[in-house]
Amino acid sequence: MTTRESPATGRRRGADGFFGITARGSTLSREIRGGVTTFIAMAYIVMLNPLILGSGTDVTGAQLPPEQVTTATAATAGVMSVLMGVVGRAPLALAAGLGVNAVVAFTIAPTMTWAQAFGLVVLEGLVIIVLAVSGLREKIINAIPDALKVALTVGIGLYIALIGLVSAGFVTRVPDAAESTVPVQLGQDGQLAGVPIAVFCVNLLVMIALLARGTPGALLIGIGFGTVVAIAANAALPIAPQEWGTVVPALPEQLVTSPDFGLFGQVDLFGGFAAAGGVAATVFLFTLVLSGFFDAMGTITSVGTQAGLLRGGRIEGMGRILAVDGVAAAAGGVTGSSPNTVFLESAAGVAEGARTGLASVVTGLLFCATLLFTPLATVVPAQAAAPALVLVGGLMMAQVRHVPWQDPDFTIPAFLTIAVIPFTYMITNGIGAGIIAFVAIKIARGKVREIGWFVGALAVVFALYFGASGIEALAG
Repeated sequence: MTTRESPATGRRRGADGFFGITARGSTLSREIRGGVTTFIAMAYIVMLNPLILGSGTDVTGAQLPPEQVTTATAATAGVMSVLMGVVGRAPLALAAGLGVNAVVAFTIAPTMTWAQAFGLVVLEGLVIIVLAVSGLREKIINAIPDALKVALTVGIGLYIALIGLVSAGFVTRVPDAAESTVPVQLGQDGQLAGVPIAVFCVNLLVMIALLARGTPGALLIGIGFGTVVAIAANAALPIAPQEWGTVVPALPEQLVTSPDFGLFGQVDLFGGFAAAGGVAATVFLFTLVLSGFFDAMGTITSVGTQAGLLRGGRIEGMGRILAVDGVAAAAGGVTGSSPNTVFLESAAGVAEGARTGLASVVTGLLFCATLLFTPLATVVPAQAAAPALVLVGGLMMAQVRHVPWQDPDFTIPAFLTIAVIPFTYMITNGIGAGIIAFVAIKIARGKVREIGWFVGALAVVFALYFGASGIEALAG
């Protein structure tokens, strides 16, 4: 007698086979939980990206309408995250990249129109796609020594933790002053004070306890707990909105909003070269490509390693992942949301058990839902989500034991990679410092043949990258 399979069971097996859920040691519930956790950890970008892009002005003095940037941000993140899940099949969500969006808003846009600036963003994506499709990008990634890849994971772990501490207000920048001897400080004026900081600290301890007990969904439970506490505290106590930061925890007055797609397709592909000058526009494009290339490389390598996708020193499906990342960068220009790239916060979902692209599909669908329910993205404050980033950073630090500290060829390069990433708030800078130091040490020790022409070429490229401003100044 044959047993007929129910439609629901068939669908589950189909999803399992497509995403490889069982093969990667995961379950459907873990993937959904991981996707939701990643979304919550990075939902702030829906509000933060419009603030950054909306603060910039182009050469004509025009500013971008916040509601249009909000729609572009959510829509692009949603579609690209789903694409990563279906094509890349990795637990890597995408959204407008922090840092590079500031470059677009405050460095590129003032020299040309917004349409021309987004044209450069599209060109950046096209260059990255060509590098990915040709296989050159994957070869470059594979050519980097394993010790530096491990250092990347550790450095990014520190970076994630620092992002969490800063977004929560636990660590703040010291205002520029002649008498200041340190660049950052604890809380405000070196002291922790205020209800939002208290919410962060309590929530951090709760998450630590949940993780220590091995509670399933520890980070997601912690974020939910912190959000409820923050909303209650904000409603009951007199707290200034600026104390919370970007997101003030309060139930929205309006639940449903209409998306505004006004920025979509507003692109002038090559006009920036005429507006800013060939040399300046080329430097801008070079900076965008290099930053997008290596920031994504570092994130994919570190998060992929955490997700168990590393096979023989290489990330499984790297070619597909890199291609989607390039498409996302170009899509950010077409939609007007700035270059989109894989997000470090994907590590939060991986920590909750995400191992496949299904988690990215869940994250993407939630971003798409925010097109109609944008106010809900304003409910979770940084103080509720930031503890998850701090703890994920701590988990990633465990990889430091795999760095061959006893080998003088890697001691300083690994250290520079780890230190420069959080200290400069940019992954690309850490990769560049580590590679240049690695090549310099090999040359000094008479081991030039061990460098490899790929790594040697990268060292030259990074030297040009670090000296880009000087080169531009010399060019007039």
